Amino acid sequence: MTVNKDIDNGKAFDWGQTSSDYAKYRDIYPEEFYGRIADLNLCTKGQYVLDIGTGTGVLPRNMYKYGAKFMGADISENQIEYAKKLSAGMNIEYAALPAEELDFEETFDVVTACQCFMYFDKSIIPKIHKWLKPGGHLLILFMAWLPYESEIAMRSEELIKKYNPDWSGAGMKRYAPKSPKGTDGLFETANLIAYDINVPFTREAWHGRMKACRGMGASSLTDGEKAAWEEEHLKYIDTLPEVFDILHYATMTDLKKT
Repeated sequence: MTVNKDIDNGKAFDWGQTSSDYAKYRDIYPEEFYGRIADLNLCTKGQYVLDIGTGTGVLPRNMYKYGAKFMGADISENQIEYAKKLSAGMNIEYAALPAEELDFEETFDVVTACQCFMYFDKSIIPKIHKWLKPGGHLLILFMAWLPYESEIAMRSEELIKKYNPDWSGAGMKRYAPKSPKGTDGLFETANLIAYDINVPFTREAWHGRMKACRGMGASSLTDGEKAAWEEEHLKYIDTLPEVFDILHYATMTDLKKT
């Protein structure tokens, strides 16, 4: 279990305990998301990319067709085991290690952190600077639904908060991306990009997406609490159309090593 005083009021969570659902339901980024990365000439042919907090390898697997060589690292052995299974036939390296324990010297052209940079202590920034080749890039990616513009997302959030009121992942609003603290003198801002993006779901896929979030599947709630939430959420899901879109907001913070 991981505890971070700035996340979920310090309540413990563990992504590894939801790896099965994560592998099935968290691979939701539309092709536009990956295309925008390639448009920045990042994670493309001829580059060596380290994806920290890789989870089940969602980013390396989906960017693989653009030709870069990938390595993915994650603190959870369960997540990495699923990443390896889902990457069968792809030449992707994986390491089940905390990113803070990695040791490289000017090895990578790009370091990516997708949907996970908030979990790292910012002391990792000088390490990333060390891992990158001269002129290399740190690319921080994020995408989240907008509950105030989606009744479905809002209702699902309310049900999670009913069982897990400490969950701090609810209530997402648009924000202006900016360089993280600690990057001054190490990185310069290359691109700050923000955009809305619709993500299609079936009823099953949306339920799975919510089940595999930090506030539910990865949380330290009891099995009984999780089962009670699932029963109530499925009743709500049954009232929805079979297919629907959820508006999301995505940001890309592209920093170049100085």
